[in-house]
Amino acid sequence: MSELSRQRTKNDSPPRQVRASDISRGRRWLFRVVLLTLPILLLALVEVALRLADYGYDPHLFKRLKIGGEEFFVQKEDFSRRFFPKEIARNPGPVRFRVHKAPGTFRIFVFGESAAMGDPVQSFAPDRYLEMLLRQKYPDRKFELINVAFTAINSHVIVPIARECAAHEGDLWIIYMGNNEMVGPFGAATVFGWQAPPLSVVRLVTAVQRLRTGQWLMDMGRNLRGSATNSAAAWGGMAMFLNNQIAPDSPRKERVYRNFETNLHDITRAGLDSGAKVLLNTVGVNLKDCPPFASMSNSNLSASDRAQFDALYSKAMQVAGVANGAASFEQAARLQPKLAELQFNWGECLLRQTNFGAAQAHFQLACDYDALPFRADSRINSSIVGEAKRVGDKGLILFDAAAALAGGSDTGICGQETFYEHVHFGLNARYRLGRAWAEQVARLLPAGTNTWISRAACDEMLGLSPWNRAQVLHFMLERLQTPPLSTQPNNDARRNLLESLSTQLRPQMNAENAATTRKLFSKMLEERPEDYFLEQEFAVFLELSGDAAGAEAAWRRYCELLPQDSLGHFQSGRLLIALQKYAEAETALRKSLAIRATRTDAWIELGSALALQKKYPEALAIYDTALKKEPQNGQTLLRRGKVLGYLNRHAEAMESYRAALQLNPADGLAHYELGLELLGTHDMAGAGKEFGEAARFTPDRVAARFNYGTWLMNERHWEEARREFEAVLRLEPGNVQAQRKLATLQAVPK
Repeated sequence: MSELSRQRTKNDSPPRQVRASDISRGRRWLFRVVLLTLPILLLALVEVALRLADYGYDPHLFKRLKIGGEEFFVQKEDFSRRFFPKEIARNPGPVRFRVHKAPGTFRIFVFGESAAMGDPVQSFAPDRYLEMLLRQKYPDRKFELINVAFTAINSHVIVPIARECAAHEGDLWIIYMGNNEMVGPFGAATVFGWQAPPLSVVRLVTAVQRLRTGQWLMDMGRNLRGSATNSAAAWGGMAMFLNNQIAPDSPRKERVYRNFETNLHDITRAGLDSGAKVLLNTVGVNLKDCPPFASMSNSNLSASDRAQFDALYSKAMQVAGVANGAASFEQAARLQPKLAELQFNWGECLLRQTNFGAAQAHFQLACDYDALPFRADSRINSSIVGEAKRVGDKGLILFDAAAALAGGSDTGICGQETFYEHVHFGLNARYRLGRAWAEQVARLLPAGTNTWISRAACDEMLGLSPWNRAQVLHFMLERLQTPPLSTQPNNDARRNLLESLSTQLRPQMNAENAATTRKLFSKMLEERPEDYFLEQEFAVFLELSGDAAGAEAAWRRYCELLPQDSLGHFQSGRLLIALQKYAEAETALRKSLAIRATRTDAWIELGSALALQKKYPEALAIYDTALKKEPQNGQTLLRRGKVLGYLNRHAEAMESYRAALQLNPADGLAHYELGLELLGTHDMAGAGKEFGEAARFTPDRVAARFNYGTWLMNERHWEEARREFEAVLRLEPGNVQAQRKLATLQAVPK
């Protein structure tokens, strides 16, 4: 065959046939690729759509904000929504620190919960005392304290906080946490959702909520579950947990302890890996003067054993004050060793015998077995000590804060000399802990030029005047009036102590001291113009000392320092109402609500600002919004009733007043307003009854006493009417109408 023929034959050979199996294999791969990419594409589209619709929230703790021409990191309001339902999400305190750390600055982050935050007033937190101590010890050095602790959180929430802080050039991390492990998010007795799930579930649930899609899915899940958590319209404090008691030996507690250890390790590792030193603290709690909030009996006891226990325990309580009383508790404990109240009473018995070591052991068991576990227990502190051993890094400093705090007690057991109630520090303990931290910090720095200043000097630098101190006591007294604190057997004694301290302050709150205090505040603010906590306490002092206009101006300066914080705008708006600047008040309150829409107090005040401008329909709508957020708020119902009256909707107004009185039967103003409404319907008997209640509950209210006196006079109760008008004249000597009524009564025979 010629070369040409061979070439033609080669080139003209038929092409290879494509088999059906090859086509099907290709389609299968295409199908697999589509199956893999389509859900991702759909999720991406949903995510983009949700972001464009401004659905959800940014899960970060910090955001950049330009203040006074300089860039700062400040707190975001929505950070905690991954861990709490929107309606009761917890918010960090005010945060402001420079994006670019100034050379030579020693930056300290403080991590923890409400105790570390300084509750009830962050201005006087332990780290604030630490800051003042360091300022005076090292006058040539700049210290920056950034407190990222806040109420109701626990280690699950602190992990992402720590990881975010790791990027911000901290020199020292102070970790004081552990009180909320059982009751905080994902705790064994929490009210915020899942109770003690495995850590892998926690991490997955919180990770997916970094995306708007995950937030949407979680919101849908909450709505579908219709959980008790989702139905909570407002924060209810410790009382929210009353129905979530947990047995001492519950398996859920064991899972919480394991989760805590892993979280703690991740937090300390984040700090060390960032280059910071980590000061890890054990947690002190009130053991001696905080009876357990709840005790759970052993339900497996037979009837005979229960009867025997009851007899032994009753005998132990009867002989608790005698020398051999402890032996009776020991006998009863053989049948119910994990009954928290028994262990506490046993501890008190031993304390009276000055057997402090044994007493502490039983007080600790009472804490460990508490069925409402609001305090860090011995297992939590053991994990903290164990973390230092596990890490073995010289950058991790273990500090036994619990022991240091106990050193302030004559018995060596923490009690009311250290804590206001269960975990929140008294002012003396705040200084002592701040001083202990300062001594630890000093080991990381060159020798200071000055000595440590006293607590009195720190108090002065922080603005802790008698007026500011009285406010702290007021907050704590309010707290002690609510369960479960109000139901503790020693609650009356604690309240009496705080009331006594408050009474002792009153003679110091005079005009001369007010003038001196005002000058001192002004001088300190000149020296520390960026100290927003000091500005806040100046505002508090000015209002409590009678200068509402000065207080409002101070709150406006606070807003200039912290424009992202809702508190300053709220307080400014509230005071502008008192100053009768209602339109300005409305503007300030709307700013506050734009930042934090869950502020029921701001909704209430906004309603008042609108009502005082006679914008009654708008005010009513605002009060209705406030009631949706907090249905059990008597103040909202009271003010709503007044607006309904102005709108001539009198039947609804009376219904609102009665609802307010169901919540608080001792609300004298609600009784008075209801009396006026009844008077308008000519229900004289009903009106008289309400005026009488108003006079009883608010004896200093002139209008209530006068109206009640008038009703008594009309009913011919001459002597009682005379007493009411005399009371009016004692309160308001120039009251002409009361003088005339009394003159008329003089002609009536006694």
